[in-house]
Order: sequence, then structure tokens, then C-alpha cells
Amino acid sequence: MIMRILGEGQYEITDEHLDRLNELDAPLQSAADAGDETAFASALSALLDAVRSLGTPLPDEAITPSDLVLPDEETSLTQVRALLTDEGLIPG
Repeated sequence: MIMRILGEGQYEITDEHLDRLNELDAPLQSAADAGDETAFASALSALLDAVRSLGTPLPDEAITPSDLVLPDEETSLTQVRALLTDEGLIPG
């Protein structure tokens, strides 16, 4: 799966890491539902850090469609709420 972090780049994530990313997505969804800005910022940071550490960065010159686009750490709770589905940012 190819995940893009807006303004940063793309990462290839193997299927073996999707469960871990979904575990990190759940608190993000909860914080967004509760309107808790502090918990939201922490959960988003943890999710993005995991994508960076578990994924393999794709070269900037590679033109590959992203399967999933994640907001950057500067994205507000209001903006992320518009992106969330019932499954959070990461389906599954």
C-alpha cells in the first residue's frame, strides 16, 4: 500500500504493518470524535511517525498513485474530521 503524507512524500507500507497503523488510527478517531485537540495532535503525530518508521520512502521523482493520503501534522482537527470515515483515516 502506498501512503502519502501531505507536503512530505509517499511511503510504501507492507500489509504486515497495517494492523499496527490501525491501532494508532483508533485513538485519532476517538480524539476527533471527542473534539480533544491535545489528544488529536498526539495521536496524529504517533500515526505519522509510525508511517515514517514502518514504511519505505519512495523517491520524490517516482510518480505512483497513493492508496491513502494522510494529513500532515499541521492539519487542524476540523480539517481532519472532514477526511475521517467510520473506519478512521486508515480503512480496515
